[in-house]
Amino acid sequence: MTAALWSWDDLVRAARAEADGRPAAAVTGFTNDSRAVQPGDVFVALKDVRDGHEFVASAFARGATAALVSRDYIRQVGDGALLRVDDTLRGLEDIGRAARARLAPDARVVAVTGSAGKTTTKEMLRAALARLGSTHAADKSFNNHIGVPLTLARMPADSHFAVLEIGMNHAGEIEPLSRMARPHVTIVTTVAPVHLEHFADEEAIADAKAEIFVGAEPGAAAILNCDNRHFARLAAAAEAHGARVLPFGSTPDCAARVTAHGGVPSSPLAAQAVSVALAGNGEPRTFDLAIAGRHMADNAAAVLLAVREVAGEAGIGAAIAGLSALQPGAGRGERTRLALPGGDALLIDEAYNANPLSMAAAIATAAEARDRNTARATESRLVAVLGDMLELGPDAARFHVGLAEALDVAAVDLVSASGPNMRHLYDALSEGRRGAWGALSADIEEGLLAAVRPGDVVMVKGSNGSRMARLVDALKSKYRA
Repeated sequence: MTAALWSWDDLVRAARAEADGRPAAAVTGFTNDSRAVQPGDVFVALKDVRDGHEFVASAFARGATAALVSRDYIRQVGDGALLRVDDTLRGLEDIGRAARARLAPDARVVAVTGSAGKTTTKEMLRAALARLGSTHAADKSFNNHIGVPLTLARMPADSHFAVLEIGMNHAGEIEPLSRMARPHVTIVTTVAPVHLEHFADEEAIADAKAEIFVGAEPGAAAILNCDNRHFARLAAAAEAHGARVLPFGSTPDCAARVTAHGGVPSSPLAAQAVSVALAGNGEPRTFDLAIAGRHMADNAAAVLLAVREVAGEAGIGAAIAGLSALQPGAGRGERTRLALPGGDALLIDEAYNANPLSMAAAIATAAEARDRNTARATESRLVAVLGDMLELGPDAARFHVGLAEALDVAAVDLVSASGPNMRHLYDALSEGRRGAWGALSADIEEGLLAAVRPGDVVMVKGSNGSRMARLVDALKSKYRA
């Protein structure tokens, strides 16, 4: 049985609501999606693309124990307990703030932002900290103005660690979420040209990411990527808000230095062996990661710094064990064996999202997997299946063509692509490297399935709107191991 998250009276006070009835069952969760309601949930009727008040009856039919609604909502037959507020989003935010405020004084909150790697770093933190105490984090990438207060509202009062992912598309979005979260540790994974259509330049993106320091607790740690060209800018912003800067990366004087990555791991299920040296902690610690790529090795170093901040030196060993056990999720580097007639191929699913930085990193990571296959005497091609990177503004064509360098360095054998922006890259390739191209991902499905050979490493990546996940599903379905 799921434990109660809130007493009804405490929840009414937290939401600054007028109670209309009392729930018959305990409050065990929150959701703003009526299709996802579980028994015990409070349904939050937000006015977004659709007015959530249209779905209150459906939420109660699915087992909601209560609903957060506007004061003028007209009760329907079958409705249960209602929390009436002036504005449902503000009410949810108030619950989130109250959830943060009721944590024990020794509880610790870690907040993560960055242009790439936020969700995976959040999962790394969850895996590491869960070995050390009760840890709360969102199950999905709940990192916006709705997702952060929802994550906080769902947080048990006895959580010892909380991990919050905070994202943005525009300036000014992170600051209120940081103030709500009041983190003891902040991590900025990197700054890259993402959402450039909403910003003048990368410096403006860095400034928007720096908003995460505004709401941090006094004396908080700011864990920053010292290899990123915006490090000094971010460090100055962090220090201006009273934070202690802890760098991670490959620079020799980093507080967490990645001394090696991409080595052959001890486990066949892992993607790379990583060595990290923590300042003042002696020799580098080497461990396996099932998540591939130099950027993920760097993020693992950031996680170890965060663990040392919130749990002390004694927690590092358990944190490394948690990191080594973590498997990548769908769309975030998950690896699947494809059973083709005549032999296997390897599918690397990076289809969750894409920007120029993460795309280049994924290409390089796939090349490492191909090279490892070749070292094992397997004839192996690297096949890149790329969808449009979105929200890049007027320079979109340049960013897509710019991927040609990463493809050349990785010696990619074949490129299939979809989308009008990827057409610019596709046309720049030599004819022998061109696979299928189509305006939509669906248009290249048949050609991709026919082109895959035994021994291939196939990497699929694109922005969510490019719908590249359907190609991953098609490959898994046809060549199920």
